[in-house]
Amino acid sequence: MFWTAKLGIMMELLLLLQPIIMSRILAIDFGQKKSGIAVTDELQMISSPLTTVLSKDLIDFLKKYIEEEDVEVVVIGEPKTMDNKPSDSTKYIQPFIGRLKKAMPQLIIERMDERFTSRMAFQTMIDGGLGMKARRNKELVDSISAALILQSYMEYKKVKL
Repeated sequence: MFWTAKLGIMMELLLLLQPIIMSRILAIDFGQKKSGIAVTDELQMISSPLTTVLSKDLIDFLKKYIEEEDVEVVVIGEPKTMDNKPSDSTKYIQPFIGRLKKAMPQLIIERMDERFTSRMAFQTMIDGGLGMKARRNKELVDSISAALILQSYMEYKKVKL
């Protein structure tokens, strides 16, 4: 009996000492032709640009990625005008969201304001010392924009708690 109790306590301690692994959060900066993708680390502390994908291939990319990685939520940038109304780009994003929900109904999808992310991404590239040629790389701008959307979402989530 004594050893059984000790073994139970030791097992509980081992479980407590294991690193806490969470799911990733994935963000999309959706574009008509290409979409930037960013993800968090497993502890949801850091957002990083992942890649840029042709928008027509985006659902297939997400299916494959989510098969390989545990993704808790997908955050899709929500383009708005300065007066907080949906921008013209919304007419392209809404059909995509509908197709994504149909293809992956279990997926949690959230939206996040994406105003100024392209400008901020460009400024990040300048601040990072990237040359003029690298700053013209629209794919890099898109993936950095997705990382900024993701970072905003993570900050929003912290404040909400």
